[in-house]
Amino acid sequence: MAQKLASDSEFEALLQYIQQSRGMDFRGYKRTSLKRRIALRMEAVNVTQFSEYQANLEADPSEFENLLNTVLINVTSFFRDPEAWDVLKRDVLPELLKKADGQRPIRVWSVGCASGEEPYSIAMLLAEEMGIPDFCRRVKIYATDLDEEALKSARLATYLPREVENVPSPFLDKYFERTNNHYVFERELRKCVIFGRHNIVRDAPISRIDLLICRNLLIYLEAETQAVVLPRLHYALNSEGCLFLGKAETQLARSPLFRPVEMKHRIFTKIAQEPRRHITGRFGMGRDLRIDAPLPSPALLEAALDQGGTAVLIVDEDGAVALANTPARELLGVGPADVGRPFQDLPISYRPMELRGPIEEVFLSRRSIKLEDQEYRLTQNEVLRLTIDVRPLQRPDGSVHAVLLSFTDSTALHVLHRELEAAQENLENTIEELQSANEELETTNEELQSTNEELETTVEELQSTNEELETLNEEARSSNEEMESINEELRVQADQAASYRLYLESVLRSMNGGITVLNQAREIRSWNRWMEKTWGLRNEEVVGINIDRLEIGLPVDALFDGIAEIESNRAEQVEKVLEGMDRRGRPIVCRVVVSGLLSENSEHLGCVLLFQDITEDKP
Repeated sequence: MAQKLASDSEFEALLQYIQQSRGMDFRGYKRTSLKRRIALRMEAVNVTQFSEYQANLEADPSEFENLLNTVLINVTSFFRDPEAWDVLKRDVLPELLKKADGQRPIRVWSVGCASGEEPYSIAMLLAEEMGIPDFCRRVKIYATDLDEEALKSARLATYLPREVENVPSPFLDKYFERTNNHYVFERELRKCVIFGRHNIVRDAPISRIDLLICRNLLIYLEAETQAVVLPRLHYALNSEGCLFLGKAETQLARSPLFRPVEMKHRIFTKIAQEPRRHITGRFGMGRDLRIDAPLPSPALLEAALDQGGTAVLIVDEDGAVALANTPARELLGVGPADVGRPFQDLPISYRPMELRGPIEEVFLSRRSIKLEDQEYRLTQNEVLRLTIDVRPLQRPDGSVHAVLLSFTDSTALHVLHRELEAAQENLENTIEELQSANEELETTNEELQSTNEELETTVEELQSTNEELETLNEEARSSNEEMESINEELRVQADQAASYRLYLESVLRSMNGGITVLNQAREIRSWNRWMEKTWGLRNEEVVGINIDRLEIGLPVDALFDGIAEIESNRAEQVEKVLEGMDRRGRPIVCRVVVSGLLSENSEHLGCVLLFQDITEDKP
């Protein structure tokens, strides 16, 4: 296969085409390793020349995904090289937390995170050291990779049983939730891990990092590229930050940038020195400074924008803050000294949300992005809602030389919207209650009318009997008195029956649980007040429909097996625990008990379903 490969010029042309089409710059990778991996894909699609493979990519863009999965070898696992992780846990993390004074935020960066096992591993170790509440309050873990598909998988944080084999059993029970055949990483810890696409060779590094994990990445890079990457890793770390490499990486044994903390397991700390930067303000292999189509005078631009009342930031193509008007400085805490600094170093780059991704997308797509209703917390009690417009500033030739970010305060609109929703909800509840009360009154009125007609009939019969008895002697009068006594008892019993019926209906309405009665055809015959309030369907909307066609926020199809067991007399009672969403969209966990509806002769008449909300009881 190697003898059939085309010249180096065709190979370089292929790399250039990949960079132009997908933004993937492989020029810093070791040529031998890179050619070997591309050759694997060429063999898979049955081509022998680099030029032929480039034509294949042009004809079939889906091949890019297969190529990237082959070149970007996502070999990773939880706690890979356990001894190294043990040293990190025992010797490095306690010292790191001690230096943070118990209050300062902890920032971790996992470079080349692949499908997320590495950042989640360090998250578990830090949560064990700090406790979950303190971890969620103080820790931010930035996890970056070139492979967008791997990042999508990492964000899901869902793994097969074989992928979590290296996770210690106590960690597996504490930080993972078992769902069917998968394990899902703990939700609160997952919120503290921020995934993003990042090229360590080309993109600006994340700064103020306490622990930087870059395992088994440098070994794939050329020596020249390594010389570019190492200063970036050095710049990213705090003055006493630590760098955690893979066991096969020996590049730092004699590096003037780092000194070993534990050489055997490749743990290093930063040696402080004066950083060297290009005149563009970027490290390493920066792009050439563009001087065509210069921006207007900053003073003139600031004077114009200051009068608009909208907070405005401008980020140039080198990732630096080119302009911040007065409203932006007051609202976002951006000072005059921040102009010229890398945008990623400012808190506004990740709070209220991660803005580097949208900025990069605007540079690439040349299209505006609008981010609405973003929460921005000024203090513990003061919260604003911002609408962020990210717009490209283009040169006459159409290329983007800067991005404009405008921050509009939409707090009042948000509050008004919430109040309107609350008022609408209250109105709907009031209407439902009035409708329910009206239906109850109509039912009571019909029952009273029926009772009155029965009483009138009874009176007529008694009058007729009285006329007949009047013709009799003393025995007839005695019988008449007995009949009047019986009539009185009947009236009392009728009143008691009506009272018992109203009492039973009141009990069913006030129960803190739902009751649904099905007939033998599985049609709904009863639907109490709790069911109406929880699922948003009134009694008249569901009575008469088959439970197979019932659409609520609960998977009722999971009850069909239990209903079948009751109908076939294989069980007297079946209990299920179901998870779903109530009518307001809130998660709810219900215990559902299915039992039979029997007549006096034990004849099966249907099923009774009892729903109980156990959301707060579930651990």
